[in-house]
Amino acid sequence: MKTLASISEKTEILRRLESISPASQRRWGKMSAHRMICHLSDGFRLYMGDRPVKPIPVPIPRLLLKWIALWAPISWPQGFKTTPELDQEAGGTQPQKFDYDLEELCRLIESFVGPPCRHSSAPHPHFGRLSEREWLRLAYLHADHHLRQFGA
Repeated sequence: MKTLASISEKTEILRRLESISPASQRRWGKMSAHRMICHLSDGFRLYMGDRPVKPIPVPIPRLLLKWIALWAPISWPQGFKTTPELDQEAGGTQPQKFDYDLEELCRLIESFVGPPCRHSSAPHPHFGRLSEREWLRLAYLHADHHLRQFGA
């Protein structure tokens, strides 16, 4: 199971991010590559407790949803609704300059993984409380999901 606890898997994510440009075309969804970079940055701010978010209703028990999202051997569905605080069309961070925003995302990733891992003690809006291991797994999966969205 891939996780940002692994130096090689963190390096893989950073390398894949280098292949993203403002002209990168999405395979699904509606956000641009630049908005995706800001969305991932907001995600890392959430993971570290720097971006408070409100819990949102989920259709199944949070513990079950968390297990499926983090450990079931399936790809995440396309079009899963994010929280307004991480949505660049709602309350998320607005794109500024692509190169700066990409550098900021890479800095956030490095800050998150530490050592030590700088994970939030606040509950995740979909999954509730997460352990350090779960935060590191979630961070990898979220980045991987959106990088695949842009063919990286």
